[in-house]
Amino acid sequence: MGLLDVLKGMQNGPQGQSTSAGAGGMSPLTMALLGYLAYKGVKHLSSSNEASGASTSGGGLGAALSGGLGGLLNGGIGSMISNGNAGSALSGGLGALVRQFQESGQGDKADSWVSQGPNKDISEQDLAKSIGEEDVHSLSQQTGMSRDDLLSALRHELPKIVDELTPQGRVPAPHEISQQA
Repeated sequence: MGLLDVLKGMQNGPQGQSTSAGAGGMSPLTMALLGYLAYKGVKHLSSSNEASGASTSGGGLGAALSGGLGGLLNGGIGSMISNGNAGSALSGGLGALVRQFQESGQGDKADSWVSQGPNKDISEQDLAKSIGEEDVHSLSQQTGMSRDDLLSALRHELPKIVDELTPQGRVPAPHEISQQA
């Protein structure tokens, strides 16, 4: 699955669209992870806009952010894609996620997910510490998974998604993601 498939899957919602081959779209966990990355990117873009005096109210990124992570997962992602903001949000979110892992002492793991080559494993405890309990709780609520099940699944899926979104071995620039979509 390429980045274009990931973004189209985001646009089609957690179940995606069935294809003639009968594939069923992305799982709620994958949708939540992409929403989480987009949320981190939207927060980053929103704080950048506020620092520069630009408004984020009335629609677009500001409206997506106002509903928090749940707002993005419950419809805000589709509006971000249709408004052309998915590339900026995903790129910013990936960068913010890598920095968050670096700051929590797990930068070597996140860097391995971004770079080309094998992905380093991370424990569920280190993953929860790096993501933060508030975000783990929110993702657990959005996916309907218990905290333990979520962390177990994230431990395997987050490295794959970051790897998929960084095919050049680096966090792509917003225009690179937008061009692929």
